[in-house]
Amino acid sequence: MNWQLGGLPLHPLLVHLTAVAVPVAALTAVVVALWPAARRWLAVGSPIIGLVALVSVPLATSSGEWLEARSHESAALQRHTDLADGLLPWMGVLFALMVVWWAWHRFGVAAVRGAGLRRAVGIAVPVLLVVTAIGAGVDVVLIGHAGAVSVWSHGG
Repeated sequence: MNWQLGGLPLHPLLVHLTAVAVPVAALTAVVVALWPAARRWLAVGSPIIGLVALVSVPLATSSGEWLEARSHESAALQRHTDLADGLLPWMGVLFALMVVWWAWHRFGVAAVRGAGLRRAVGIAVPVLLVVTAIGAGVDVVLIGHAGAVSVWSHGG
């Protein structure tokens, strides 16, 4: 695919989408994990936000690979691309957990009779959501910083 519009690469635009969507999804995940009122208010909106972030990652990565093939190789660019390869797994897990948490509260809690299972899910999923949200958030910051260094440093 030709990742440009009007002769300009689309990667910067898609990267900015990802740089906003991933932290918003991570913050949303933490909020719905820890605040029941927000979980009820956001409802299916939470997984939808996660889906937008998840979809933005391969778009940014693919456009970045296209741009990398047309750019001067450097250590800074290599670091950026190496880091970027790790974001999709974080977002895949975060999105899946957001769907599970929404579905659990929408369908599962009422259907499960055992208090032990309800308690286990009620502890495990929020912990996993928070940990994964932190991982995705940190990863997107590191990727963005490495990308900025590769663009703005001279000789990196």
